[in-house]
Amino acid sequence: MIKVGLTGGIGSGKSTVSAILKNNKFKIIDADNIAKEVLEKNPQILDTVRVEFGAGFFDWRGEFRRKEFGNHIFRFPKQRVKYEQIIMPYIKKYIEEELEDYRKKKEKIVILDAPTLIENKMHEEMDYVILVCADNSVQIRRVMERDKLSKVEAVSRINSQMSMEEKKEYANILIDNNGDLENTKKQVDDLMKFLKLVC
Repeated sequence: MIKVGLTGGIGSGKSTVSAILKNNKFKIIDADNIAKEVLEKNPQILDTVRVEFGAGFFDWRGEFRRKEFGNHIFRFPKQRVKYEQIIMPYIKKYIEEELEDYRKKKEKIVILDAPTLIENKMHEEMDYVILVCADNSVQIRRVMERDKLSKVEAVSRINSQMSMEEKKEYANILIDNNGDLENTKKQVDDLMKFLKLVC
């Protein structure tokens, strides 16, 4: 089974590429969805968050204030690393279980869609790494529009991640997502032809 890592910085358009691949019947493991599932199924994670980061990130009903917490950890990179150290072992375990399920089903190719694929060294387990790229100005505009953030907040989130240039050093395949959707679709079509050839 060929394992392909799909990654990109916030606002790069990785989710768009992932959706095109999914619509073309490629098997996708979505690390963001797994992260949400992990929080729901493992309440001890939020217990640890409450202890380590304070009760201020929970409302009066005890519900986790995800957006406020997200803004906080993106503003303070050391806090984000601290949070990832708590949650990543659970996420990796779930990803490994899903990969094993697909292996048992004799799938030929599986794509792991993970924004921090490289930062968390998951790229080392992949046969290919695809990086969706966009210029910094494009990322800022998209993040502001999509997440209704100020420019300062958008820049803070982008700067909290590994730079696009650094990520390029680990990638086998680049998708330039600065243009329009048609241009992206053409590149993804070429990518799908390649993936079908190698498997």
